[in-house]
Amino acid sequence: MMELTKSKARLWSKLGSRAVFGMALLDMAERGVDFFAMSADLVHSSGLARFEEMFPEHCINMGIAEQNMIGVAGGMAKDGTPIFATSFAPFITMRAAEQVRMNMGYMQLNVKTVGLGSGLIMAQLGNSHFGIEDVSVMRAIPNITVVSPADCSEIVKAVEAIARHKGPVYLRLTGGPGNPVVYSEEYEFTIGRAITLREGTDVAVAAAGTMVHTALAAAEMLGESGISTQVVDMHTIKPLDTDCLDGLLSHRLLVTVEEHTVCGGLGSAVAEYLAPKVKRPPQLMIGIEDVFPHAGSYEYMLKECGLTAEQIAARIRAAIDETA
Repeated sequence: MMELTKSKARLWSKLGSRAVFGMALLDMAERGVDFFAMSADLVHSSGLARFEEMFPEHCINMGIAEQNMIGVAGGMAKDGTPIFATSFAPFITMRAAEQVRMNMGYMQLNVKTVGLGSGLIMAQLGNSHFGIEDVSVMRAIPNITVVSPADCSEIVKAVEAIARHKGPVYLRLTGGPGNPVVYSEEYEFTIGRAITLREGTDVAVAAAGTMVHTALAAAEMLGESGISTQVVDMHTIKPLDTDCLDGLLSHRLLVTVEEHTVCGGLGSAVAEYLAPKVKRPPQLMIGIEDVFPHAGSYEYMLKECGLTAEQIAARIRAAIDETA
């Protein structure tokens, strides 16, 4: 497994999510791990160019045919071999939803779908390429694990863990080149076990994907206002780390932050778990509202959707004031 160091974390950050995903697969192949990678005519966009060159017998380009790709991946996974099937997030989750449901959810085959460029990073390509509903789609299908790494270092950790995990997984890749660093030193990554990155007593923030770094920045700003904020990397959205959530119930406010619609994503998953509990803090769900955002630069759309650190901190301050 690729060793995590500060210099590597900086390098991986510059390369971005998709390139690092491809590097992680290449590293596993060089170590003799048995798996196949598939692409819907997006070998370069998937970060698989070097992998295809060095291990052509283990890299299959299915063309622009995600539905067929999932069917073929299911057939190849019948003997238990892990199959990583890659395409842009809306195509692999919604275009191929029926095949994902049957081959991955129902048959529980060892297929790992990888949603490239999820969230808003596809920028000017517009809503046809934005992955803003993918978690809600995949989370609704039984037996599928959903993982959303916080940064490129966690992508490396997640790919290794997913390859070992028996059963279907959806890996959601957010952010692009210049992905902010969250992890720069070795740490333990376990599917289904959240990671507390910052302690706090007033507010608890559970975030996933790119929003983990943003939540940490917002927590710093809140600290300047005297609001003590705990930040949790909820990298596994399904199954949720409910033990971690139980430990957050003493806070005045529980916040979920995600680069995804507020309908059906991390916030919804947390709300579903908390709903039967008699004693629980109010929950503030921060994400993309029930709209299709206007296409523009990544930074423009994050601000339009209220997903900058300043905007998140302001919403939390307002919510805290309401609970006072």
